[in-house]
Amino acid sequence: MTQNSQLLSPMGSRVARDGAAFGAAGHLTGRQKAAIIVRLLLAEGADLPLMGLPDHLQAAVTEQIGTMRTIDRDTLASVVDEFCTILEQVGLSFPGGIDKALALLDGHISPAAATRLRQMAGSASQIDPWEKIRAYAVERLLPVVIEESIEVSAVILSKIAVPRAADLLGRLPGERARAIAYSMSQTANIAPDMVQRIGLALLSQMDVQKVSAFDGDPVHRVGAILNVTTAATRDAVMLGLEETDQGLAEQVRKTIFTFAHIPGRVLARDVPKILRGVDQAVLITALGGAKGADVETVEFILANMSQRMAATLREEIAGMGRVKDKDVEAAQTALVLAIRDLVDAGELVLIVDEEPDED
Repeated sequence: MTQNSQLLSPMGSRVARDGAAFGAAGHLTGRQKAAIIVRLLLAEGADLPLMGLPDHLQAAVTEQIGTMRTIDRDTLASVVDEFCTILEQVGLSFPGGIDKALALLDGHISPAAATRLRQMAGSASQIDPWEKIRAYAVERLLPVVIEESIEVSAVILSKIAVPRAADLLGRLPGERARAIAYSMSQTANIAPDMVQRIGLALLSQMDVQKVSAFDGDPVHRVGAILNVTTAATRDAVMLGLEETDQGLAEQVRKTIFTFAHIPGRVLARDVPKILRGVDQAVLITALGGAKGADVETVEFILANMSQRMAATLREEIAGMGRVKDKDVEAAQTALVLAIRDLVDAGELVLIVDEEPDED
């Protein structure tokens, strides 16, 4: 032992006497005991994730280790024994920090509650935001790099892995890529706490997803509503959408599925499955009252069922009296809804219109 070696505490020091290190585990502070355990584990070659601790705790342990010199074997054994006893008495541990708590409760609390908690945590978060940002796919980072300022984008590319940064840079317009590359050369003097704040702000923007009060995509909701409206209402709404926003009108049109669309969207082999869920009186009304383009749907349905049943339906249709247009449309809508129910249940797949090839 080194003569006059010391064991220091925040309140003062205990000086070794008679040339030996002073040992008294009972007089050690919690910080000193932690420093001893850390030093022992490092000496044994353990990989300690100290970076996972808050900065002030990392600093406290480092400072304490810097003030200490030597301890005797009895003191070391006493500290280790106490540490092991504490570990054995632990019955349940909690993650520590709002970020880890949210990760633990993921899927168990509502998206709205999770979003609110993340926003409340804000800059008080103890996680390393760049650790999460580095794990994001290039496709998720690209919109951020495009929309953020040149300086912030330069910080992002400086903090992520080189191959991913190169991929991102290659997807940017030439002028912006050059500006970001130049700005990266100016990032050396940015203070670490500023980089941390930038990371937290980006993480808040990227990780907190907006929670909608409505289920499903808005375009599909419009299409679903128009599917069950009258033809006159549907045509009027689509005409208005085309005058207001042709792009939106085209998206909505692709989601609309009506009685007239059945031949082009339903596989012939699925017709019997569909008809099993439709009342025969409704089917007769839907087929018998068809006009114009809807007649093709009638022939498609009759051609893809048993010939005996088709013959029976044709007789019923021929003998039916005049039916109101609104009743025909209601029956055709019921048939469409039966198809939609099968699609939603995963029992039926509609044919998807292929996009025309672009030259």
